[in-house]
Amino acid sequence: MPELPEVETIARSLRNAPNLAFSPSPGLNKRPGVIGRTVADVQVNWQRSVAEPDAPTFCERLSGQTIAAVKRRAKFLVFQLDGDWLLIHLRMSGDIRVEPRSGVPLQAHDRVIFNFKDGARMVFNDTRKFGRVWLVEDPDSILGCLGPEPLSTALTPEVFSRSLLQQKRAVKTVLMDQKFLAGMGNIYTDEALHLARIHPLERASSLEPGRAEGLLSAIREVLEEGIRRNGASIDWVYRGGDFQNYFRVYQRTGENCPDCGTKIERIVVSQRGTHFCPTCQPPMIKG
Repeated sequence: MPELPEVETIARSLRNAPNLAFSPSPGLNKRPGVIGRTVADVQVNWQRSVAEPDAPTFCERLSGQTIAAVKRRAKFLVFQLDGDWLLIHLRMSGDIRVEPRSGVPLQAHDRVIFNFKDGARMVFNDTRKFGRVWLVEDPDSILGCLGPEPLSTALTPEVFSRSLLQQKRAVKTVLMDQKFLAGMGNIYTDEALHLARIHPLERASSLEPGRAEGLLSAIREVLEEGIRRNGASIDWVYRGGDFQNYFRVYQRTGENCPDCGTKIERIVVSQRGTHFCPTCQPPMIKG
């Protein structure tokens, strides 16, 4: 699933100046921007891709609206229109393409097609059909329950530490809870915990302020590095980033830890495969 750096990379590419003079490609470097483009009509090929409102209303309301801005909130793409807000969550296999309408065939798993008046189109492709789109008057009706952004200056070490002290769950489970911290997923949580030298099963409330501050710093470091590298190329879905070439522990079971050389191990935490170094991230033993 694309996480914060991958979704941020897509959002940034969609903010680029519109340009139809390109060869269609799944690579991010070929995705032009959409700001300033006006929707002519919308085609929905999989009704359940539209979470809100119903598909016919969704298509009718979008027609004639212009995209004023593209943002990211957690793992959501957020399109500010001149009347409503369009939200897209890519989930497991979603991706976005922008391409010319003329001479470019649609693909098998294209679920929602936004045709623009200038001859371009934006396509939501979703192989596994888990992704969803919303058209709402108030984005907080969907996004309001999310936790703080990890890179926000409002999330100070003191605020983060106090929040962790209230959590009795395993720290990895807490960090992946979107109501606690928005945008973290399996990849960047494993990477941050290794960088911070914290075992993924350690109880979040056991982290004293100094260790909590170190964890927040590690989270920000891996996210910023992921964004700088355009995210990680994930399965067949997201291609364009190269952060996967710099993973410390994620999906490196049996390989040497980059810091101490110990073999990286894999366990399951909250039904998610979890990678860690048993030497750098020993379990905390309470005496």
